[in-house]
Amino acid sequence: MTDPLPHPVLLRAGDLPVTRAGGRTVRRIAAGPDGAWLLSLLDLERPGTLPAAAGAERVLTVVDGELLVLGTGGREQALERHRPFRGPADEPVDVALPTGPVRALEVLAPREAVRAHVVVLELSPKRPHPVFADQLAVLLSGRAVLTAGGAAEQSTETAPGETTARTTGRTTEDVGVLDTVRGGEPDAPELTGRGFLAVVSLDPPVQD
Repeated sequence: MTDPLPHPVLLRAGDLPVTRAGGRTVRRIAAGPDGAWLLSLLDLERPGTLPAAAGAERVLTVVDGELLVLGTGGREQALERHRPFRGPADEPVDVALPTGPVRALEVLAPREAVRAHVVVLELSPKRPHPVFADQLAVLLSGRAVLTAGGAAEQSTETAPGETTARTTGRTTEDVGVLDTVRGGEPDAPELTGRGFLAVVSLDPPVQD
């Protein structure tokens, strides 16, 4: 991407701006400069329509609920939980909820400028998961701890041939469900815990 994400920061779900329209509640998590891309949480409470975004790709991931059915151009696409789906956002999309309300993570990104990818993975309490620059990580379920702020260790020579290691400026903070971590480099923040994490990567488009 040409516009990197800002310094790593923890975005609390309870602090996100909320709008309601057409049977859905939208929580805006983050956006690129001048709205170049948009990451949101959608609470879909009843059947309706997702608006078009000309020139953009839409990546939808069901994070709560069982099934979401999208309809456009006479075709239907069923989305199961934790299985990201990518499609063009140039036309409105009809939404059906055959098993009840659904919560979904939505990424809108202009296809000529940004290629968005979403991966849902399981966290480990022993193996930290780094969140790199141009990434955002949303905790979908469970509990996690964020470690960030600097190099984890720094070696110091105390005598010829002897070194000691110490932590340098690292801080930890609890992460709740639907909280989001913005990545950074060279010292990427790390997440440990138990539960599922959606990692959103915002990369340059593939050149032909």
